[in-house]
Amino acid sequence: MLDQLKDQPADKILSLMAAFRADPRPAKIDLGVGVYKDAEGRTPVMRAVREAEKRIWEGETTKTYTALAGDPAFADALVPLVLGDSVPRANVAAVATPGGTGAVRQGFELIRLMAPLATIWVPDPTWPNHLSILKHLGMPVRTYRYFDAATLGVDVDGMLADLAGVQPGDAVLLHGCCHNPTGADPDAETWGKVAALLRDRGAFPFIDLAYLGFGDSLEADAAATRMIAAAGECLIAASCSKNFGIYRERTGLLMAVAGDEAVAKVAQGNLAHLNRQNFSFPPDHGARVVSTILGDEGLRADWAAELEEIRAGMLSLREMLAAELRRLTNSDRFDFLTRHKGMFSRLGATPEQVEAMRRDHGIYMVGDSRINVAGLNARTVPVLAQAMVAAGL
Repeated sequence: MLDQLKDQPADKILSLMAAFRADPRPAKIDLGVGVYKDAEGRTPVMRAVREAEKRIWEGETTKTYTALAGDPAFADALVPLVLGDSVPRANVAAVATPGGTGAVRQGFELIRLMAPLATIWVPDPTWPNHLSILKHLGMPVRTYRYFDAATLGVDVDGMLADLAGVQPGDAVLLHGCCHNPTGADPDAETWGKVAALLRDRGAFPFIDLAYLGFGDSLEADAAATRMIAAAGECLIAASCSKNFGIYRERTGLLMAVAGDEAVAKVAQGNLAHLNRQNFSFPPDHGARVVSTILGDEGLRADWAAELEEIRAGMLSLREMLAAELRRLTNSDRFDFLTRHKGMFSRLGATPEQVEAMRRDHGIYMVGDSRINVAGLNARTVPVLAQAMVAAGL
């Protein structure tokens, strides 16, 4: 039987990681992998996470299962962080998942349970794993315009025009903030138009919120998600990998915002059922770290302060890169970098230019010219700027 299997297509980012590791040049720069790094190239353990883990280790008395939905304290801590008071807590069903990816997968499966023939609309471009999961599930997919290659910002008119074709019952995938891979986010006015359009079309929003706190602030980054949730039913896949720095703990939460408490209870049962079918009980350690931090005033304040340091550091790198490119080119055409949000920006380079930067300068980025801004530091910003100019950007 096993000899009937065929090789699966290689993951482009994983292949890029392998090529980077194999490159012997000591000055090579990794801007491809979507993981936060500090100036020393490490993904640090946050102060509050270290203290929370210590408390858990000292106080934990059992390793038995929690519940199919995970420890209720995790959802009770994370739902208010994401939604604030935009909807009543009783109207929100929620289950813990193995990372934000697990929440995305469970969300797509819930949509398939609710509406087997629904089309899933995704932005062009989007995180490649969205499309990979949907293909694996065999769900109908359509794309809507999102990124303007000329301005390197959001194609507002194209997005709204395409979403006007959404049919009642279709699901629309949205990036809540810090769009991956482009870094370009809609402004508040555009978000309002999107929310109204989806409500009027009878569409079902599904928000992937992977980078809360990495854009403008915790509150500002949650604003669009709260606006859409306040307007009606939706799904939200939240990840704790980035803002708590617990990538390897695989900590996510899928939320289903219902119109009333009775519907939320039915949704809760269906979400627990999906967990049972896919992995039974979700991981607990990362979830317990998050609930410990958010449930303690001192730890929460320290976590929020360190998260703000991380966000400000990435913003500073954006400003440094834009300023260096302005100096080298005597042009402000790269100022879009300061308008993008979060870890990523798409530079607008061709695949040939991306390859030239890798070949000639040891700079590794995804083929569509997405860079991880957090992979830079004060030393490498001028190197990247010079490589971009040399490649003809």
